[in-house]
Order: sequence, then C-alpha cells, then structure tokens
Amino acid sequence: MSGIEPSPPAATTRQPLSQDARSLPDLYSPQLRTGLILTGTGTGGAYHAGVLRALHEAGVKIDIVGGNGIGVVGALFAAVDGAQRLWDGKGFWRSRGARKLYPWRRGLRFAAWALVLTIGIITAPLAITALGLIVYPVDFMLKMAGVGQTDGLVASYLQLTQAAFAPDALPTWLPRLAVLVLVFVVLVAFSSAWLGAGQRRVRGPFWWRIVRPPLSSREAAVHCWRALWDLVRGAAQLKPPTPVELGRRYIELVGENIGQPGFRELVLAVHDLDAHRDLVFALVSESRRRDLIRRATTEATEERRAEAFDLSGVARDYLADVVAAALAVPLVSEPRAVTFAPDAYWRGETHRLCDRPASFARVLHELLELGAEQIVVVSAATDTSGPHTLTAPRLDGRGRFGEYLQSAEAALVRDAMRLAASPSVKLFTIRPTHNPIGPFDFVRAFDDRSDRRPGLDEVMARGYEDAYHQFIEPVVGASGERVGQA
Repeated sequence: MSGIEPSPPAATTRQPLSQDARSLPDLYSPQLRTGLILTGTGTGGAYHAGVLRALHEAGVKIDIVGGNGIGVVGALFAAVDGAQRLWDGKGFWRSRGARKLYPWRRGLRFAAWALVLTIGIITAPLAITALGLIVYPVDFMLKMAGVGQTDGLVASYLQLTQAAFAPDALPTWLPRLAVLVLVFVVLVAFSSAWLGAGQRRVRGPFWWRIVRPPLSSREAAVHCWRALWDLVRGAAQLKPPTPVELGRRYIELVGENIGQPGFRELVLAVHDLDAHRDLVFALVSESRRRDLIRRATTEATEERRAEAFDLSGVARDYLADVVAAALAVPLVSEPRAVTFAPDAYWRGETHRLCDRPASFARVLHELLELGAEQIVVVSAATDTSGPHTLTAPRLDGRGRFGEYLQSAEAALVRDAMRLAASPSVKLFTIRPTHNPIGPFDFVRAFDDRSDRRPGLDEVMARGYEDAYHQFIEPVVGASGERVGQA
C-alpha cells in the first residue's frame, strides 16, 4: 500500500486536566478523547471538506471520527489522514465527477425524453397550422412595404400545408411514429423494472415495479472508491481493485496504524429496512473492541450482536456495502441489498440497507459509549434563527427532496444535541447560518438573498470559514488562556 506512510507514535503522554479546567462548559482540550461526527446528504459533504481542511490546518486533534449519509465519505478519508483529497484540485469535491452525483435514473430519463418526443410528434400538425398565424401578417406587411413577391409567403405556406397533409404524408406516418415511440417507452419501463428486481421476492402487482426511486446513488459510491484508490495507491500506476478488495486494504491500513498521528478510529452507521434498526460498523483500537459488542447482560449482548459489527474481523468485507448503503437516500434512491454471512447473527439473510438522517443520534451515542469526552458535530443544515427568514419553496424534483432532508437534519441535530447534553461530555457544533444549496444541487443553486448562483467551491469555503469562526477561534484558541486562568 503506497501513498500513505504511517508516522511513528507520539512520545509525549497526556496529563490530566484539573477539576477547575474540566468544569468550564465550553473548554476544549487536546488532552481529552475527541470525536468528530459528519452528518448530512449530498452536497453537505462539500461543507464537511471545508471544515476538515480548517481542522487540519489548525492542528485540532481527533481520536475517533463517525459519519452517516455523505458523512461516511469524509469519515473514510479523515480516518487515514487523507482529508486533503476531498478539497484539493483533483479531489473528491473539485473533480468533474462531483457534478454528476445522484443523477436521474437512466430509464426515467429515457422515458421522459421519449414522452417529449411523442408530444412533439402529436403536436406537429398543430404547429404547422399555427404557423399560418405568423405567415399571413408577415406577408401582409411585406406587400404593404412593396417588398413582397407576386405569389407571396401565403402561397408558399399553402403549398407546405398541402404537402404536409397529403394522404401519403403526415396522416400516414405520424400516428405510426407516435405509436412506436410509446411502445419504446413501455419497453424501457418494463425492462428497467425487470433489471431492477432484487434478490428477494416482492409483494404486490408486477407493474408497481415500474415505480422505482427517481435518483441513482451508484455514481456517488463509484466516485468515492475512485478517489479513495487515488489516495491509497499514491503515485503507483496500478489497476484499481474491486470495492470489496479496496475495502479490505483500507481496513488493514487503518487497523495497523490506529493510535499513530493521522490515523483515527472509525464509526459508520446505516439503517436496516428489514430489521427496523440502525447498524453500526466500527473500527476501533484493540483495547475497545470487546466493549463494542459486550454489554452488561447476556440479553443485551445478544441484541448488540444484531446491530454492531467489528470491521477488524470478517465484517471488513461489508465496508463496500456500507458505503453504498450510506449514500442511498431513503425513497430517493434504491437501497443496497446486503447478504450477511451464514455464520453471522442474521444467518445469511439479504437485507436492504440505506441511510437514515436520524442515524446521526446513533453515531453520537456510539462515540459517547466509546469514551469520547468532547465531540465536534458538523452539519450543513441551517437552523432558522427567527421570523422573516423564509425563502421561496422549490418546485423542481431535486429541490423538493432536498428541502425536506435539510429541514429534518436541522431538527434532529438540534434535538440530539439537547438530549446528549451532559456535564461529563463537551459538545460543539459547526453549521452554517445560511446555506442556499440543497443536498442535490451539485451544479449550481440560486440564492435569492444575494441574487446569484453559488457552487460547491463556495460550500467548501463556507465550511472552512465556519470552522474558524465557530470553533477554532472562539473555542480552541481561547481554551489555552482559560485553562491557565483555571
């Protein structure tokens, strides 16, 4: 594995904070076990990249990083000290591939263009007839000006209509062409439903298979593994492995270097639609692996085995599925079908996994269980500060999906932070005060407050600035002085 050289372990030892220093509510200390949570959907990952860049430049120590949704991508890179591949010139969010994430499903696009073509064919006679509304006035004006010829435009138009409506012209081939296009639409719809059939039986009439999620998350997963392979291989010109094989190499790299500078423990969460619970996939230090599964009672331990997976073991083969599932937005894209091992808790069953915005609360709980004493939460969803801040609702499909996801994420981050508030743990948030870019606005969005169209580069810049203004300067920068005073 070239491209990443592990650093030697730090020689310094941590000194415990005094009781007075621990009592300060907004105090940050590099001596405490620090966690970082990245949560969100779609373009929220660009905001994560800007925040990670600021934290990297400021030298903020992170011991464990967790993520759900698009935050899984940032967590994967941050765990191997490769977050710079998210924001550099050819990185994940600056490459051309980032503008093509979550496209409309191919079958849906074909069907839409075919229907547009059908409508155009059917309305062709009406268009020819309506052309007379332009020809007659123009011909009259030309004759009045003395520049019209003897026959005029009207005669030419009449010849066109006679040729178009002749028995062997439009009346003959126009209905046939329209029928052929409609047949093509039906074939595309049914073939898409047939090819999209999963590994499990489904209930309901066959034609309901045609109604599938409108967006595709496959491109996002492919783009993630391509960027991760560029990071891992370094300058070596090697053939890219499969996502499963690359996931194994990634787990080996992180597992062998946990505890060294730049390498962090990893916690990822996805939702199991069939088990009705969140699944946690974690890669932690050897001293904490037993605590990942074991609980106080036998019943709790058995329950834990159903939803917690140690990536350092046989569960490492699930990493590719976890990434694909985390990027699968519920109801918007197809869930990921994952077949568990026969000797696992689920006994070889095939479950449908996807993201759940509220899984952020589960990631927060897991980091607390793994001993995080201070946690930094990063979200691109804004929180309405007060009245008279409304914006016009979105009418496009991507905008409607994104509005609900942003609103739900903002509410759950607020509620989870309130529930997790405790004197024994310090919670910090980094989130924008205004973000006009929706989760699926990968090209450009319109900001009605400034009458312009910001892009992903501006989202990264906003994350960078917010990290400095909301956390690094007021919290990290001021903590040294407050510790000395305490």
